[in-house]
Amino acid sequence: MRLGFSIGTLGPVAASPEDQLRLVQEAERLGYASAWASEGYGADPATTMAWLAAGTSRIELGTGVVQVSGRSAVATAMAAATVDRLSHGRFLLGLGASGPQVTEGWHGHRYERPLAYLRDYVAVVRMALAREPVRIKGETMELPLPGGSGKELSLAIGPVREPLPIHLAAMGPRAIALAGEIADGWLPIHFPPEHLAESLGLLRKGAAAAGRDVSEIAVSPMVMAMVDEDADYARDIVRPMLALYLGGMGTKAVNFYNRLAHRLGFAEAAARVQDVYLDDGLGAAMDELPDDLVDALALCGTPGRVRERLAAYREAGATSLIVGLGAPTVDDRIEQLGLLAELNA
Repeated sequence: MRLGFSIGTLGPVAASPEDQLRLVQEAERLGYASAWASEGYGADPATTMAWLAAGTSRIELGTGVVQVSGRSAVATAMAAATVDRLSHGRFLLGLGASGPQVTEGWHGHRYERPLAYLRDYVAVVRMALAREPVRIKGETMELPLPGGSGKELSLAIGPVREPLPIHLAAMGPRAIALAGEIADGWLPIHFPPEHLAESLGLLRKGAAAAGRDVSEIAVSPMVMAMVDEDADYARDIVRPMLALYLGGMGTKAVNFYNRLAHRLGFAEAAARVQDVYLDDGLGAAMDELPDDLVDALALCGTPGRVRERLAAYREAGATSLIVGLGAPTVDDRIEQLGLLAELNA
């Protein structure tokens, strides 16, 4: 099982661009296979990867993830081909449907039939990256627009890597099956290894429906990580991000991370975290996160425990484990990168 490193939603803005590059260069030196940047409503991940490409030479660079409501499928294909060429074939395109809060509030795109839209979107991205004339009449998308003066167009440049790998963020059963059907990789987030192993059956089901071999699909869970001899301190480092996801990443009715906690047997605690977050904010919600829920969703604790959990992810079928770090300083995060690499060896 390889390691990946997620720099999060703010990319080079969270620290200085030079510090973020330093972190990714250290990950590359330590043998990490990939670095990822997410989107949310922060820094643009494709631009961030272009910046990191200039200062690295081997590590793969992924978007984890681009929201499909935020740009047209051909615009995403153009960005992917460009960054892949800038990085000499190291780009990984991670896509996700996001949720109604961001999709409707930020991008002005109705959150309707998200999986059907994601299927059509991936089909167009693949078509464009293959430099084929783009034409589709899907369930949610038709190009060129009917009755207009539009014409079929082809991308003027192609990626270095053909086909360029497309990874899908997926948490629910139907979304996981879709990833097995149409994607080169699956990006679950906050999945403990036990749930990852159970969910692989859904990935296999989707792959079988498409006549594919599931072993060809990369399985890359994304988790918050913190190693420390003081297990309580390690939990406290990851607690703010987990409280944000369970409490505020979505609406009261639609929060996929909160639903995950319900499926894992933490329904009462998850509901309480969300209620407190919406009423009183992040700080209060952090106090409501029980230790066992933190332990389930994150890779944190003593070196011995983290080593055991890394082995559990490996045995569960993860081909890569993408770690996000909340340690307070750049030097602390560099230390964490080294500790995790050593524990995964």
